[in-house]
Amino acid sequence: MSKTIGIIGCGWLGFPLAQAFLAEKHKVKGTTTSDEKLNLLEKEGIKSYLISLSEHEIDGAIHDFLKDVKTLIINVPPKLRGANKENYVAKMQLLHNAIKVSTIENIVFVSSTSVYGDFDGAVTEKTKPEPTTESGKQLLKSEAIFQNDADLKTTIIRFGGLISQDRHPVTMLANRQGLENGNMPVNLIHRDDCIRIITAIVKNNWWQEIINGVYPDHPTKKEYYTQEAKRRYIQPPDYKVETTKKGKIISSDYLLNVKKFHFLTSIKN
Repeated sequence: MSKTIGIIGCGWLGFPLAQAFLAEKHKVKGTTTSDEKLNLLEKEGIKSYLISLSEHEIDGAIHDFLKDVKTLIINVPPKLRGANKENYVAKMQLLHNAIKVSTIENIVFVSSTSVYGDFDGAVTEKTKPEPTTESGKQLLKSEAIFQNDADLKTTIIRFGGLISQDRHPVTMLANRQGLENGNMPVNLIHRDDCIRIITAIVKNNWWQEIINGVYPDHPTKKEYYTQEAKRRYIQPPDYKVETTKKGKIISSDYLLNVKKFHFLTSIKN
């Protein structure tokens, strides 16, 4: 049955996600902070809105955007680096206030495995989050804003590091020297599988859940990034020799064994 899906943040992940929902015959409304992006979204059949969230206000027609939307995807990563740091929790609280006077019933909140902090060993959805970074701390508080609202059915999806054909962390690591934690495992996921997980949540009504979204293959950082650099004919990063920390392995067992989800896109491609 066709639904009207709202996507806040039609960027690197949100735009192809919107296209995937359109392919499944849903109506899609999307937001962008870029004037140039409006036309691109409209040409794809996405009813688009110029909306910008800040810690003090929501700039744009947020109530028009939310009108008649039952399922909302919140895809707004915290931007806490650089000079323009903002209070992400305050932004999400303002968004929640707008949602409270809308038709929204279901929410997918795109979060991150950074909420688990510096854990050693296997991490499942039942592992207590103990974030150590500021973005991880604010993401966890923001998850709770929506989870604790009994009027909303919210599913939190905690993605690992996001990659695609046109975006890969190895390009930033090339030729770096003396990197730490080379023996720690990677916790990555391809954008295509991110999109498939989110559309599966909506299609199958996987509401009021917490789901880890990480590809179930965890080579060490040294092994993985050396191989990926060679595949791209760039200088591999150099890692210090370390043996103490194990690092965390984000488990995908819940998705694989309970939800019967099949990952289709390897992190090695």
